[in-house]
Amino acid sequence: MTTETEVSVAPVETTLMLRTIFSVGALAILGLIALKFVFNIFGGLVALLFWLFFVALKIAIVGALIYLIIRIVSPDTARRLRQKFNG
Repeated sequence: MTTETEVSVAPVETTLMLRTIFSVGALAILGLIALKFVFNIFGGLVALLFWLFFVALKIAIVGALIYLIIRIVSPDTARRLRQKFNG
């Protein structure tokens, strides 16, 4: 009796496992198609966003360097700037 139960349970488990594997594969393929769509159709927009991000990053780095120089040269001015922008 136990061998019949084991035999009848095994195909169900195999079916569930295969369904899970195929579902993950299908989602991966759909994700790749979505990425291709985004970068082909909206490639210019994505490039513009990356460009704006890097310009903002460069501006932030320059501002931090200027603040560092002011902090070293004139700590009182740096303190006033910090109070002005922090409230």
